[in-house]
Amino acid sequence: MTAGMLTVDVCQGGCGGIWFDNSELRKVNDPQEFEGEVLAAVAANESLFIDYTRRRNCPKCDRVVMMRHYFSEQRHVLLDICPNCNGIWLDAGELGRIRKECNSKADREAATRHYFHRLFTQELARRKSQSQNQASLPDAT
Repeated sequence: MTAGMLTVDVCQGGCGGIWFDNSELRKVNDPQEFEGEVLAAVAANESLFIDYTRRRNCPKCDRVVMMRHYFSEQRHVLLDICPNCNGIWLDAGELGRIRKECNSKADREAATRHYFHRLFTQELARRKSQSQNQASLPDAT
């Protein structure tokens, strides 16, 4: 589906989900952006059963399971994010909820700060753990 200058993959008339390649979501999460309004109106087939608790594979990366992260500190929208390509899958209605969360510039800035803080905190903890594990291994010499 094309909305303005942005082209994304949508499941129009199916589950109503939207796939955003890396950084595309930032182009439509602001409530004033026309492209987001068009995409927020993607129609879903209400008669389909969708298991929203099921972990999804990335539609772009072969055999990569997407991770789940909240969009903001409000913890209203749970995103499925590919750890390989950084693409984002939104279920039906989630883009509209994201756009409501980001009503002001201050809200968007707070959400961005929180996301990067969490992202870097987790990455630093992972690297520290790896370093500690490597330090505890016996020397092979």
